[in-house]
Amino acid sequence: MNTIIYFIRHAESVFVEGAERERGLTEKGKRDTTIIRDILKDEQIDEFVSSPYKRAVDTIQLLADTANRPIRIEEDLRERQLSAVDLGKDRFFEAKRRAFEEPDYVFPGGESSNEAQHRAIAVISRLLQRHNGKKIAIGTHGDIMTLMLKHYDKTYGFDFWKSTTMPDIYRLEFDPSNRLTGVTRRWK
Repeated sequence: MNTIIYFIRHAESVFVEGAERERGLTEKGKRDTTIIRDILKDEQIDEFVSSPYKRAVDTIQLLADTANRPIRIEEDLRERQLSAVDLGKDRFFEAKRRAFEEPDYVFPGGESSNEAQHRAIAVISRLLQRHNGKKIAIGTHGDIMTLMLKHYDKTYGFDFWKSTTMPDIYRLEFDPSNRLTGVTRRWK
């Protein structure tokens, strides 16, 4: 039996400088959680896991409540810290592009793509082992989601990251040997 993982990128949240972990959802983001629930409520999801960031947890909370399941927090699914210094809005996209294209490059105080990918994939590997043949929903972020997908398929990168929305849903299917066999976008 195949294992299904739903990567659910968090809904819209208000950027608050210095509150990366605590910032919640906007009113639109809150409304979008109902759409997420409606899209996935009949999937019979067995396990709910999330980044520790409030916006990721809040995005899947209604779905988890509907399934009557708790959300387990995984610190290593947190968003990648690009840099500890403000790169500025004018340099943000170029910095993201460089981080994806040069996976070992680290901006000051940040984390390389390879470092972030390695910690997140360790979580995914454990989930695939523990929940083989089950369905797992993961509350995640655009950058780390892209890096996890890139681990399985090198075509995922900056352009994919740029094309994702808040929220977004991707259904990943793994065969019994935990080989990725398909990715389908489920968001509208």
